[in-house]
Amino acid sequence: MPVADKKAEAPKKFTPYESAPGEEYMNEQQLEHFRQILLGWKQELMEEVDRTVRHLQEEANNYADPADRATQEEGFSLELRTRDRERKLLKKINETLEKIDEEDYGYCEACGVEIGIRRLEARPTATLCVDCKTLAELKEKQLGG
Repeated sequence: MPVADKKAEAPKKFTPYESAPGEEYMNEQQLEHFRQILLGWKQELMEEVDRTVRHLQEEANNYADPADRATQEEGFSLELRTRDRERKLLKKINETLEKIDEEDYGYCEACGVEIGIRRLEARPTATLCVDCKTLAELKEKQLGG
């Protein structure tokens, strides 16, 4: 069975962006840098979906033994849950690509400050700066949810 859950991470195959001194934040080159990162990540996820479909078709056996059948169904269920998370991630990637197209990318949705190149390279779909994300996580923890 394929490895189920490594694709939810941001892609690792890119060259970190090197800003020139005094370079404007989220200029055309930076936007293109993140567009390419997101398109590459999207392609990886789509390829994983194709592999899963092929795997499910190829490995679907009608086992006589209920334990074998249950094991196979549990494996398929895990793969499908992983694909569902990736489907949600693909939606986020598409929304982020729209923000790049609208030149509304790289700024915190809560306070408006720059999210930062390195944070965005680590999590290209980030919508909050580190401070606002930390506050949101603390609030979520306090509310138990």
